[in-house]
Parts: sequence; C-alpha cells; structure tokens
Amino acid sequence: MTAAPEIHTTPDLPAELVDGWRALVAADPGGSWFMTPDWVLSWWETLGAGRPAEIAVWRGADGRPEAVVPLLSTRLRLHPRAPLTVGCLTLLGSGPGAADHCGIPALPERRAEVREFLAERARRATLWLPDLDPDQADLLPGHARPVARAACPRADLTAGADALGSRQFRSTVRRYGRKLAAAGVTFRWATPDQAGPDILDRVLRLHRLRRAALGRPTTFDGQRRPLHARVIERAAASGSGRGPAFLLAEQEDRLVGALYGFRWGSGFSYYQIGWEPELAPLRLGTAVIDQAIRACADQGLHTFDFLRGTEPYKYRFGAVDRHDVSWLAPRGTSGALLDLKHRVRDGGVRAQPTTPST
Repeated sequence: MTAAPEIHTTPDLPAELVDGWRALVAADPGGSWFMTPDWVLSWWETLGAGRPAEIAVWRGADGRPEAVVPLLSTRLRLHPRAPLTVGCLTLLGSGPGAADHCGIPALPERRAEVREFLAERARRATLWLPDLDPDQADLLPGHARPVARAACPRADLTAGADALGSRQFRSTVRRYGRKLAAAGVTFRWATPDQAGPDILDRVLRLHRLRRAALGRPTTFDGQRRPLHARVIERAAASGSGRGPAFLLAEQEDRLVGALYGFRWGSGFSYYQIGWEPELAPLRLGTAVIDQAIRACADQGLHTFDFLRGTEPYKYRFGAVDRHDVSWLAPRGTSGALLDLKHRVRDGGVRAQPTTPST
C-alpha cells in the first residue's frame, strides 16, 4: 500500500522542504529551472496569488522530499478571441509565455505513486500539462495523450563557443564585436546577487523598446515584473549563484542591451533580450547573444538553451532542436472541448514520442 502524500495549499513552505525540493530537481538529469521551488513558488506568490492550488509531497524515511507535484486549478480559454473558458488542473508556474521544460521532480521509486496520484486527480478533472520535458511521460495517466510539441533549440557548448555556427557566421560576429568596441560598448555577466530590481526594470524597458521597434507584442512586461522580481529575490537569498543571470551591454555607464536567463545545472536557459534601437545597425542583439554564449562556455556550462521558438538566428548559433510535449488527460465536457480544440487547431501530435504508463 502506497503512502498518501502530504498536501500544502499555500506557498509558505518550510525552508527545509524548499531546500529539499531544490536538491531533488538538481539531482534529476532532466530537471530544469522551471521545476524548482524558486520559480514555482514565486509564480504562485505573484501571478497566481489567490488561485486554488496544492503541492503534494512524498518524503523518504529521512524526511527529504522524494517527489513533488504542484498543481493549479485554473480555467483556459478555448480561443483567444472568445470569452468561453473551461476548467482544468495544470502545473503551477507553467503556461504559454511563462515556462518551458516543465515537469514533476520524482525519484524512480516514487514515479508509480505520482502516476497513481495524477490518475486519481484526472478522474475528477481534466489535466492539462503543457511543455513537459520528454522524460515525464511515464508519470501520466494512461488516457493522457500528447497534443502539441514545441521545438526548443539548444547549442552544445562542450567544444567551446568558437565551434558554434559556420566559419562565415563567426567571422561576421567578430566584425560586429569590433564595431561595438569602437563605439565604446562593453559586456559583463551579472548573477542574482549582482543584479537587483533596478537591473530588471532596465531590462524590461530595453525589451519593450525592441519589441516596439519590431511592431510585436510581448508577455514580458510590467504585469510579469512581480514574478521576476520575486525570482531574483529568492535566488539571491539562496546564495547558490544559480537561477537568474544577465549578460549586460554598457556604453558610457549606460545600459544599452541585456540578455536575461537562468543558470541551472550544467546549462543556461535564455529567456528574453532587449537593446537600444539606435544600436541595432551595429547588430547589438547578435553580439549580446554571442557574449552570453561565451560567458556560459567560460563558466564550464555545457548547454545554451534558446527555449521555445524556431527563429532562424538560433540555428545560426549552431542550435539543434529538442522538443517539449504538451499532454491532455480529458475529463467530461471541459476535456472534450479542449481535446477538440487541439484536434482542430493543431491536428494533434502525429508522432507520439513516448507513451504514458497504464
């Protein structure tokens, strides 16, 4: 007989549980920053404040967490232009524009219990689990099916930054760098304890300027500021040097460009970028990405993850696709409507890469 998990219904978790959760994700080969308590709890405290949610925790004999399942009760729109919504359960901190490589940290000996727990929840509500790491399939109920795949290109840094991309592209990037140096632009890396809310505000401004110049909207805006401010605060307090980090471009003590992302394990996940439009002709954006990649390689990181999206520039830096998979375990009318939505819009996922356990 399996033991029932302890259930937490507020983000105010004991420090030892938070530390153990973080260690559990760190020990998982597929663990990502978006599975950590630093991200999940920050999301719940800010964007998810007041929403019904629960965190199920299984502990070992020594009291350390061996599996953590954070679930949120929410409503999803069936179409961006229509007000009709349906209820479901999803992972805390996940969702479009919020996170990639989502998932549930669990030791191998706890995965069957997690699957049983999710199957029990799926008997009462639709499960919508977006952007899961591919190795999460065995945790899902037997009737769950993949409904979408998202390419998340990543570059392998093990051979060094100078091995990425074509020879011609590397030569072009070096030429950009020389022009920026002549214009007085310098670059530096900033960890969470070196970059507080003031840096975040300036990065948000630069990102807004870039998107405005492109004529494109963004979800990385003032409404998301509380989440990222809390993430930075949590990471700085942990003193681990992991989590939020920035590659900053400066000109005469003025921040003119920035790349924001998350260091976790042996990799870095590039989240957002921005720069002054006046420096766009000097290809500042390309140079910022190049400098970020070099900083990661110099720190001994193995992967530069561009996260979701197939923009051509990512592949010029030598990135190769890896896919997150979104799963649906439908229940009742809400599940049927969500299932229909994906069949009509996306045609479902024709090739099912992995199969949930039955």
